[in-house]
Amino acid sequence: MPLASAMVLLFLVLDPLGNIPLFAGALQRVAPERRLRVLIRELLIALAVLLLFLLTGRFLLDLLQVEQSSLSVAGGVILFLIAIQMIFAFGPGLVGDNPEGEPLIVPLAIPLVAGPSAIATIILFTSLEPAHLPKWLLAVVCAWLASALILMLLTGIARFFGG
Repeated sequence: MPLASAMVLLFLVLDPLGNIPLFAGALQRVAPERRLRVLIRELLIALAVLLLFLLTGRFLLDLLQVEQSSLSVAGGVILFLIAIQMIFAFGPGLVGDNPEGEPLIVPLAIPLVAGPSAIATIILFTSLEPAHLPKWLLAVVCAWLASALILMLLTGIARFFGG
């Protein structure tokens, strides 16, 4: 797979545009002056998780004796369940209630940015072409960076609309 295709695929799986309303809702209870800091912290945690799975995911699959085809099917099922949950709203929100205070790791970093589908995609990249690890690293960082820039615009948009 070419680098550009991998970056576009990861960008679409990270889904920053779809995450904007979810991030806005989760950050609503955070003080406006802290929102950008919390957002950057969560995005960096998500990047760390993505890079962890990029570097160790193939070994984890080998350890658990999971085949690539099983991971592909599981990733598709997870995406399907997320789509069903988005169409038919169950409960208080997509990722549950927003507790008081600042969100930490859940739900912003994991599962919204570094979710199961992003992790499965990254593991599949390294499983199919393990010799191209630098290419996958660049694809993950570029897709994450584009997603992070879009999500960081959220605070400016909220400020513009008085949020």
